[in-house]
Amino acid sequence: MSAHIRWAKGGEARVTRVEGESISLRSSIPSPPGSRIDGDILVGDTGKVRVKIHGSKRQEDGSFVLEGRLIDATRETREHLKSLAG
Repeated sequence: MSAHIRWAKGGEARVTRVEGESISLRSSIPSPPGSRIDGDILVGDTGKVRVKIHGSKRQEDGSFVLEGRLIDATRETREHLKSLAG
């Protein structure tokens, strides 16, 4: 997995979908529903990202699909993350 985000508490994630404030990530670590997770964007326009987690589901390969909402993200940050998702 080529990481787009490095979590402050360790681990990394790849952005898979961004729609408005909603974001889906494939993460190397879990984060429980209701938690907030902070990280650094590693690709292109670097910066910070904060996500409030709505769901975390373990995958067969040991990674986790995190579903959440971006917190305090500028329009430029949302667009950049959306471009990383493809």
